[in-house]
Amino acid sequence: MPTFQFEAIDAATGKEIRDSVDAATEAEAQATIRSMGYMVTKLKAKKARAANAPGVKKKPGRTFVIGGVKSKDLTLFTRQLSILQDAGLPILRSLKVLADMQKPGRLKNSLLDTCDEIEGGSTLSEAFSKSPKAFDRLYCNMIRAGEAGGALEVILRRLAEFQERSQSLKRKVKGAMVYPIVVVSVAVGILTFIMMKVVPQFKKIFDDFGSTLPPMTQILIDISNWVVNYWYLIPAIPFGINLIIKGIKMIPYGRFGWDLFILKAPIFGQLVEKNIMSRAARTLGTLLASGVPILEALNITKETSGNMMFEKLFTKVSESIRDGNAIAKPLKEFAVPPFNAVAVLFWTVFCPGIGLLMYLMRYKQPVVDDLVVNMVDVGEESGELDTMLYKVADTYDEEVAVLTESLTSLMEPLLIIFLGGAVGFIVIALFMPLIKLIQDLS
Repeated sequence: MPTFQFEAIDAATGKEIRDSVDAATEAEAQATIRSMGYMVTKLKAKKARAANAPGVKKKPGRTFVIGGVKSKDLTLFTRQLSILQDAGLPILRSLKVLADMQKPGRLKNSLLDTCDEIEGGSTLSEAFSKSPKAFDRLYCNMIRAGEAGGALEVILRRLAEFQERSQSLKRKVKGAMVYPIVVVSVAVGILTFIMMKVVPQFKKIFDDFGSTLPPMTQILIDISNWVVNYWYLIPAIPFGINLIIKGIKMIPYGRFGWDLFILKAPIFGQLVEKNIMSRAARTLGTLLASGVPILEALNITKETSGNMMFEKLFTKVSESIRDGNAIAKPLKEFAVPPFNAVAVLFWTVFCPGIGLLMYLMRYKQPVVDDLVVNMVDVGEESGELDTMLYKVADTYDEEVAVLTESLTSLMEPLLIIFLGGAVGFIVIALFMPLIKLIQDLS
């Protein structure tokens, strides 16, 4: 029996109703809805989902894919959809045009499914929510808010701007990390080659002459012997450390400790903290400006923060708001991290000797600056919280960009010093016994 999706008005309460009924014909469906005390405003037959039926071929246009949608592709799609909506195209027509433009993949499949859902009577937000691997909660809630407020094109434009800013910040951070990673990788490869191929040849010369080697040369030969015998540990050690960290992070307390260590780590901790704060402020501001309720906005911001310390912070802020409090007070009160034994372990391992002292000096520092708290407080009093959050995000974006450039500038001389020191040590260690041999022969 066909299923009819309908929108109606409750005659008794005046509320808008969205539901579905099973009926043989459209006239029978209307009669059934009227018997329920509703006045029908929209009625449409919902198409059966052929893909879910056993033995039915896959829907045309879909391809087998693994994984989600690239953020770059989703950002471009959102901008294109906002332009089409500004031009006045119907939403279904816009989605079909954009689906035809996409390359085969997750996004194309999701857009085709979305078109089917809308043709079956679903709203855009309901259709997007059926494809969680392409459209997350943040995306769907903003679309839902735009539909409720009748300003979908404005919400799409705001969502596109949010994604473009996030993409720009990611590109800056990733671009800054490319240089040191490439240099360190090449340096490790060259030094490994020298230890495995060059130093053993010098060792044969020294053994043939039977001369006593200086301590520096002996250290170099010992390192070379270790590399030759255990070369497979060079890639295995970082891989093993990564597995251990992932195992610890599977336990909530362990993940909390790792996240605290990352936030307070030397050099890079400040960059991570400011990056998370910028993303959280922009996400929350965008959701509030789009009309999403404050508690729902905080829950979505918590999920997108990517750090357990901030997740706990936003949870406490939500609980405080339910009790009738403002945002600024709990934001400041719960921004101080608690003591964590796993964080102490990471500090001790990665900063031997001074790790415990550094942790005790740093762990009580709040993860939210007073500047953020004061701006949030002013925003609540003036009724422009979203505007203040945008300003916080812009400020932190600039600080992240400056800090990234500063770290990149600092890494270059440090890498040069490291490479120069390593090469100098090898040259001196190899030539000291050669000079002694030449002197003895002369």
